[in-house]
Amino acid sequence: MHHHGYLWTGPKERFDNEALRRPPHPDPPSVGSRQELIQRYREVAAEFPTSDLPPLETAYWLIKPRSLVRGTWDEAKEAASWLGERLAEYAPRFASERDRDTTRLARLVNAAAEQLHSGADVSYGFYLERPSYLSLAVVTCSPNRSKSELACPMR
Repeated sequence: MHHHGYLWTGPKERFDNEALRRPPHPDPPSVGSRQELIQRYREVAAEFPTSDLPPLETAYWLIKPRSLVRGTWDEAKEAASWLGERLAEYAPRFASERDRDTTRLARLVNAAAEQLHSGADVSYGFYLERPSYLSLAVVTCSPNRSKSELACPMR
C-alpha cells in the first residue's frame, strides 16, 4: 500500500462544474436518446479522465493523468506531512479566518495520518480569496479501499 498526493487550485466556478467532476455513467445513452444527451455523454466520457478537476469521489484521482500526482509515499505519516506543508503554504490565502487556525490545521493533519494509515483516502477543500478554491487529496493505492478496481497511475 502507498499513497499519492494531488493538489488543485482554480476558479470556484470551474470547480463547481460537477458534470466534469464525475465519471460518465457506465451505460451510454440508448440509440434513440436525444442528440444533446448523447453529445453530453461523449463530452464527459472524453474529458473526465483527462481533466485536472478534482473528482467528486476522491478515489477517481487514480484514473487521472499521472502528471497530476504531486507526490508518492509509502508511509501514511509522510503523506500527511505533505498535506500539512500544503496547508501551511496556502493558509494565509484561506478566505475564512477559522480555516487559518493553526491548531485546527494540525488536527486535520493528525486525522489525515490516522485515516491514511487505516487505508482510507483523505480530501480537504478550502475557499481562497478571489473566489478561488483549493483541493488537496491523498489517495491510498494498491488497492484503493473504495474503488479496488482502479489501477495505480504510476504503474
